[in-house]
Amino acid sequence: MTFHISVNEKLFDTEPRPGQCLRTYLRERGWFGVKKGCDAGDCGACTVHVDGEPVHSCLYPAVRAGGRRVTTVEGLAAGDGELHPVQRRFLDAQGFQCGFCTAGFLMTASALDQEQLADLPRAFKGNLCRCTGYRAIEDAVRGVRHAQSPGAGKAVGGSLPAPAGPQIVTGTARYTFDFDVPGVLHLKLLRSPHAHARVVAIDTTAALRVPGVHTVLTHHDAPKRLYTTACQEHSEGNPDDTRLLDDTVRYVGQRVAAVVADSEAAAEEGCRRVEVVYEVLPAVIDPEEAMRPGAPVVHDKDATTARIARPRNNMVAEVHGEVGDVEAGFAEADAVYEETFRTQRVQHAHLETHGAVAWFEDTDEGGERLTVRSSTQTPFLTRRALCALFDLPEDKVRVISGRVGGGFGGKQEMLVEDIVALAALRTKRPVKLEYTRAEQFYGATTRHPFTVRVKAGARRDGTLTALELHAVSNTGAYGNHGPAVMFHACGEPLSVYHCPNKKADGYCVYTHTVPSGAFRGYGLGQAVFAVESALDELARRLDLDPLVLRERNVIGPGDPLIAPAGEEEDLRIGSYGLQQCLDIVRKARAEPAQPAPPGWLVGEGSALSMNVTGPPGGHVAEACATLLADGSFDLAVGTAEFGNGTTTVLQQIAAGELATTVGQISVRQSDTDVVGHDTGAFASTGIVVAGKATLRASQALSVRILEFAALHLGTVADRCRLVEGAVEAPGRCLLLEELYAAARSAGQTLSAEGHFGGTPRSVCFNAQWFRVAVDPGTGEIRVLRSVHAADAGRVLNPLQCRGQVEGGVAQALGATLFEHVRLDDRGEVGTASFRLYRLPAFADVPRTEVYFAQTSDEIGPLGAKSMSESPFNPVSPALANALRDATGIRFTQLPLTADRVWLALEARAGHPTA
Repeated sequence: MTFHISVNEKLFDTEPRPGQCLRTYLRERGWFGVKKGCDAGDCGACTVHVDGEPVHSCLYPAVRAGGRRVTTVEGLAAGDGELHPVQRRFLDAQGFQCGFCTAGFLMTASALDQEQLADLPRAFKGNLCRCTGYRAIEDAVRGVRHAQSPGAGKAVGGSLPAPAGPQIVTGTARYTFDFDVPGVLHLKLLRSPHAHARVVAIDTTAALRVPGVHTVLTHHDAPKRLYTTACQEHSEGNPDDTRLLDDTVRYVGQRVAAVVADSEAAAEEGCRRVEVVYEVLPAVIDPEEAMRPGAPVVHDKDATTARIARPRNNMVAEVHGEVGDVEAGFAEADAVYEETFRTQRVQHAHLETHGAVAWFEDTDEGGERLTVRSSTQTPFLTRRALCALFDLPEDKVRVISGRVGGGFGGKQEMLVEDIVALAALRTKRPVKLEYTRAEQFYGATTRHPFTVRVKAGARRDGTLTALELHAVSNTGAYGNHGPAVMFHACGEPLSVYHCPNKKADGYCVYTHTVPSGAFRGYGLGQAVFAVESALDELARRLDLDPLVLRERNVIGPGDPLIAPAGEEEDLRIGSYGLQQCLDIVRKARAEPAQPAPPGWLVGEGSALSMNVTGPPGGHVAEACATLLADGSFDLAVGTAEFGNGTTTVLQQIAAGELATTVGQISVRQSDTDVVGHDTGAFASTGIVVAGKATLRASQALSVRILEFAALHLGTVADRCRLVEGAVEAPGRCLLLEELYAAARSAGQTLSAEGHFGGTPRSVCFNAQWFRVAVDPGTGEIRVLRSVHAADAGRVLNPLQCRGQVEGGVAQALGATLFEHVRLDDRGEVGTASFRLYRLPAFADVPRTEVYFAQTSDEIGPLGAKSMSESPFNPVSPALANALRDATGIRFTQLPLTADRVWLALEARAGHPTA
């Protein structure tokens, strides 16, 4: 019988390959709205309809779809182009951020009946979102409209939707692999089964005999140059400890060889045929053990050239500092609390995995250059790193980032681009590498696990007399981001409080485990959990309200930011909304409480945090604004869009300065061909750095337009005014299309550039409050109410800023309650799937009430501050403090799983649990 399948009313008769799933069959035919998130039926990003029923196409055999009618998100709209009602509602509610999961939610939601709509937690049990916190998705399904359309010049401060929204809801937004590359080869990685071993011999003969295999790359093919995978403007803060392919492996999962073949199947078979002889070496998994004399050395390298503090002691970097005299401070305290807190590994779990494709393209000069399309937050820094690694000039390398399916710091690394570039340079063919979900867990990076000892002392009235922090960070096998994360952890958690005596000692330590890296909060979430938990307990010992103790000691407007490791000269409080945040918490506490289930324990708790709006040492952004022939504007920026909302806000800033609507601002971005240089979308810089560059470019273009119009009209610029689509002068109105034509006739382009170097920097503030109920019979924690207060300066887009807060709280709740990358005693990851890792689902995340302080920052563009990382930081301690209030037990280790809570309750009651 002849195979045929109808996809979005189009017939296909190509038979699937043996064992092929429906997802790959559809994508191979150009239906890129069907996403790959897990290949295990866990995330729902691949959801399609088969004869009207939603299925996970990654599990559905393509052959079973024969003779059936398949609908993808591209076919959900009516034939006349009218959006499906669910697509329209997702647009109106802004029911997405990065958008990678959105097609799956749309396909699930569009098939729900009334009974299923009444129970969305159950209906969406097969769909995951890492960005939104699910409130926006529920609002979309319920038909709640949030998006606004303000008039010309009035975009700033409005809840405008993302410009890519129509493409996201129709499945036409193009992520990293959503395009065809003719002749592309597929790369797969052979990874180490040992935590520490030397590659004695490697035989690729059998692998090269596999039909379709083109080459096998090993350490013999790799540059000998050492580098860091961390992408930062000033990378010298990281150790150069990584080789592209190394003859020594330092964690289970490290890449050993790369097989490049015509198909993924051939490349995978090639990996199985590579024969490696290892000399297994002693390994150390625990950072405390790694610091001890005689421990196995992870990197026996020269300390100076590799920039490793003490290689023989596995010490990547250390931070030591003291203000005042902490011992004297503790001596004068009426109460002292000291405890050790531990935080676990957490995965970024962005639904689009790491991946890149590289190829060669012709240049205007007749040569060729390497082009890399990657799911990265840092296209310019990645280009810089590739050029250094392969000794290539920058004009011979182009890096492009399409729309990125989530990042959270995980894509501030060069984890795939280097090996893909090597393969392309070797084969002179296009090469693609796309991580599996399992590889994300054992081949990418995680949040740094921390052990933090806090000692805090205060007088009877709650005035702090001394604060001491001792932190040990497990950076894993490589030190990417480790020093900066440690410095950050020893900074803001202490400098947000007045205290005459402060001390911090921080140690960033190598172990033979999966590397840590940049993660939302960048060390603050771990240290804030410890400090805010300790201060809560100290208040209880003094019989004080913990909120009162915080109010009594927090810094105020204009105060210096004093951290034990030293002051940063360019850092100041550009606006102060912390007290407003605490007032919001106080108000929430005073309101009537929601009922808890009978017999459950009830408690409440809060915490605060401060976050710097950018990294030290500078963060560069350039922007270019240009008038186009039709009277609209082109805005070229380097920063990437991955659901952070930067593109929307940059449009708003430009539209406000150019007296137009956002629809008249087209944005080109994330391409090293677009502007001179951009450090990247990380460290909470999207608005405060790229936004400032955009503001300056737009302001300069406005001036340029008025000056040229005045010259053309025979008047002075002061008598001209830029309005929607035109320049007005006394008695005259010159359309922008006419102005463009006049400038072109004069041989001019009406264009202007803007630049910002990321300094000076301000700080933002956040406070979180929870009321929780705890089931003493199971240890289950149920959030009865969640309130978050944020000082984001002038909020340029309330809808998107609220989404950032909600997403940060939801991600932090996952890290607080159940997320944990577990390693066995060999250092091997045992939670390499969403099913084992437990990502928060719709049913797990409560609604968070979000309130913004009313401030305007003197440093940020138009008074704005950042709000992408900071909402994450106070969540864990606030929930732990609420749990302490409910149970009377201080929990010092994350995650706060139900079994951990139940065991503690049973132990306190004296019940045997073995």
